[in-house]
Amino acid sequence: MKVVFMGTPDFSVPVLQGLIEQYEVVLVVTQPDKKVGRHQELRMSPIKELALKNSISIFQPEKIRNDYQEVLDAKPDMIVTCAYGQIVPKAILNCPKFGCINVHASLLPKLRGGAPIHKAIIEGYSTTGITIMYMDVGMDDGDIISQSEIPILDSDNLESLHDKLSILGAKLLLDTIPSILNGTNERVKQNIKEVTYAYNIKREEEHIDFSKTSREVYNLIRGLSPIPTANAFLFNQEMKICESSLYDKIYSNHTCGEIVEVIKEGIVVVTKDGSILLTKIKPFGKKTMDASSYVNGIGKDKIIGKVFL
Repeated sequence: MKVVFMGTPDFSVPVLQGLIEQYEVVLVVTQPDKKVGRHQELRMSPIKELALKNSISIFQPEKIRNDYQEVLDAKPDMIVTCAYGQIVPKAILNCPKFGCINVHASLLPKLRGGAPIHKAIIEGYSTTGITIMYMDVGMDDGDIISQSEIPILDSDNLESLHDKLSILGAKLLLDTIPSILNGTNERVKQNIKEVTYAYNIKREEEHIDFSKTSREVYNLIRGLSPIPTANAFLFNQEMKICESSLYDKIYSNHTCGEIVEVIKEGIVVVTKDGSILLTKIKPFGKKTMDASSYVNGIGKDKIIGKVFL
């Protein structure tokens, strides 16, 4: 079977690797190389790197909706997409004999969109998973073929859940493809009444509001860790809050966001219903460090009573 694969980030790598090992991947479509860092050096996507290692042809259109002939010319039996990053036009969707199959990191119809892993943690979901689906012209609204569910642990952050789902996505896809080829697969329409969305994270969503509950603050921090990282302002400078833990202690007559205590493990901050312990931070212009090291550097007396804004 000839496969065209469309994907871009690290999340897609196990999926492409699995396809390479079992099928003939004739073309890889990925986002154009991007300029990154202070020196604006061009960097290729993880998917492009894997394709180059395996001597697979690569196509990097700026806008796939206007430039897709190379995909059609590849004459694929199946197209597989996973976190590609662009809306795929109908001409591509109608091209392959066995359809255009998408690997999505949520249990659809929940969390359609580009940030389902972030939002699953931030919004306090207890479970999430992978959906293998037929692509349609809308955003993640195609028919469901198969799903696999996993729990979201309290210890999970964006990175750990991302890695679990990436591996699960590859496995579920490879387990599902044979049923597509022999026509025994399911095709379940999504319940429109259960649809929720997980749009890409906006800059303003990264800011911590300590007037929310400890659990909400904790979920935001781990849902954005390690990148892009939650933030708050202290001493009129942005501070990245990289890691935290729930703290049971309740402090009466204190302002939300106020630093009320410093312990060996970190900085205790008041929330709506109690407090949260900040354990790893990145002060403005400095490297990531343990919160206790930060306090040792500036002095405990200078931080107690200050309020995160």
